[in-house]
Amino acid sequence: MRRPTPRGPLSTALLEALRQEPGPVPRLVEEAERAVGRTHDVVADDDIQLSLLVMYELHYRGVDGVDDGWEWQPDVIRARGVLEVAFEAAIRERVPVEPTDARTAEEVAQELFRITSEDDGPSVSRYLARRATDEQLHEFLVHRSIYHLKEADPHSWALPRLTGRAKSALVEIQSDEYGGGRPGHIHSELFAATLRAMGLDDADGAYVDVVPGATLAGTTMMSMFGLHRRLRGAIVGHLAAFEMTSSVPCGQYAQGFRRLGHGDDAAFYFDEHVEADAVHEQIAGRDLAGGLVESEPHVLADVLWGARAYLVVDGAAGAAMLAAWERGESSLRHPVRLAA
Repeated sequence: MRRPTPRGPLSTALLEALRQEPGPVPRLVEEAERAVGRTHDVVADDDIQLSLLVMYELHYRGVDGVDDGWEWQPDVIRARGVLEVAFEAAIRERVPVEPTDARTAEEVAQELFRITSEDDGPSVSRYLARRATDEQLHEFLVHRSIYHLKEADPHSWALPRLTGRAKSALVEIQSDEYGGGRPGHIHSELFAATLRAMGLDDADGAYVDVVPGATLAGTTMMSMFGLHRRLRGAIVGHLAAFEMTSSVPCGQYAQGFRRLGHGDDAAFYFDEHVEADAVHEQIAGRDLAGGLVESEPHVLADVLWGARAYLVVDGAAGAAMLAAWERGESSLRHPVRLAA
């Protein structure tokens, strides 16, 4: 990932440390504690969310110019832990889980379909299909690039933590996400092709500096869920809700591209997901989430919490985007330039 620009004392301390050889940075833990103490909203805080994104990126493909030895440096992990405790607590506070009698795989799937169908969050996809300007369509892709250029990777952390039916289901879904072994068909590569077709930069992290903390939170939440074994239910529920709310919106996104005069090269990524995610939602609901709960009933609450957390956290980022557009403003921290 391209090295981002700091957004506050914590991310400044972190990025300064990462320029050096791996070693002790006790100041980082203190800065994390201060950042949590002064913020009014951990989920949308620019300094905290950027810091989490960088810390998690050390476990993915790394950050430009940063020694790989930082990945497990104890002070970085301790500082991350401070942020994660506050982040998880904030999500749990705003995402309650209602009791349910669901026990079988079919009952769990039906509960997840109910949760996602009753979601009344703002519809970015309908806005893009019917009203968005070309500039807003580009902004939408910039927001989406934070996750979609590493699409499926956060959910793959769950693979070694599952067994049996749930594991087989996740392998099936992820195999599709990674193009079924065909180079060039990995979904993150397809999204990169969309960015290029729209004159945008397809480099990982190219637009981290321009999106708000609320957008970063959608990706950092996935990483937190995926990297903690105790939250395996949450990452499974997140993926189930993600797939259950993807097929129809992707069709609307593709409609918006074509309404604004863009061709198949720009819309192909979304076209591909209309059919694929209609299949994935069934596998994710019944075999993945339902299979996990049947084998480990105690994770049911976290499965449902992870699903609701996706709807709430990503919904808040979408609402902020739409609110800016309704005001006639950009949803980004500053404008982006299109590629020549």
